[in-house]
Amino acid sequence: MTPRTHQFAAVAFEENLSLRELAAAYPDARLGLREMRVPVGDDEEIFIYPFGAVVFHDVPPDQREAELARLDRARPGLTRQVVRESFTVREEPGRRVDIVDGNLVVDEFGDGRAAVVALIVAQSAALEYYERIVERLFARTIGLVDPLEKYGSVSTRVRGLHRFIGEAIATRNEVFTVLALLDKPDSTWDDPQMDRIYDELRAEFDLVDRYTTMEKKLQGVREALELVLDVARDRRMWLLEVTIVLLILFEILLELFRRLH
Repeated sequence: MTPRTHQFAAVAFEENLSLRELAAAYPDARLGLREMRVPVGDDEEIFIYPFGAVVFHDVPPDQREAELARLDRARPGLTRQVVRESFTVREEPGRRVDIVDGNLVVDEFGDGRAAVVALIVAQSAALEYYERIVERLFARTIGLVDPLEKYGSVSTRVRGLHRFIGEAIATRNEVFTVLALLDKPDSTWDDPQMDRIYDELRAEFDLVDRYTTMEKKLQGVREALELVLDVARDRRMWLLEVTIVLLILFEILLELFRRLH
């Protein structure tokens, strides 16, 4: 067997994708638990994932755009992709599994190994999309905490805070959904080399550390928002108490005024 290079290109979308709904548009597809696998040529194929990622395996760039247009027709209203990720696999007979110069080197590359590579590349692209969202949430949180640091107080309006907390929780839940798939595919248990490929790729894309960092930021966002919300509620309670005291004083003064006149 002569050496061969495999190219993987991932695209992440804002929306999730229903594989069952898309199945009608891809009659030749193989629907699995984790992905839908679509042949588009002799050796080219597409992997479609429910968490909003599509991976092209050895599909030329011009054909990728045609397939994205096909997906857009099958899933109307799909937001334009926001993240792209690429990866190269070198198939060299006799070589041990390794990462060399950012590329995966394997002795042979079958369907099972291609599925493992596609999954990791898809997760990395999806994770980058959520990393951007979390960074924006983190920046907005800093903006809310600044008045507390500078003035020792915050606005008493809590409706916006409630919405923001809901947004942060929803983002965290979506991230959990995507990365729950970090559990090893069943196929890795039957192929020690595939198991090593999975571990090597997770390390190469730094998935675990990226996830941990993002989870800590989301936790920090949640704790900061809860603090701001507590301060806002305390301030509202204080204003309410002051208002009640002023009303009582007003009634007392009014009664004194009546008696004096």
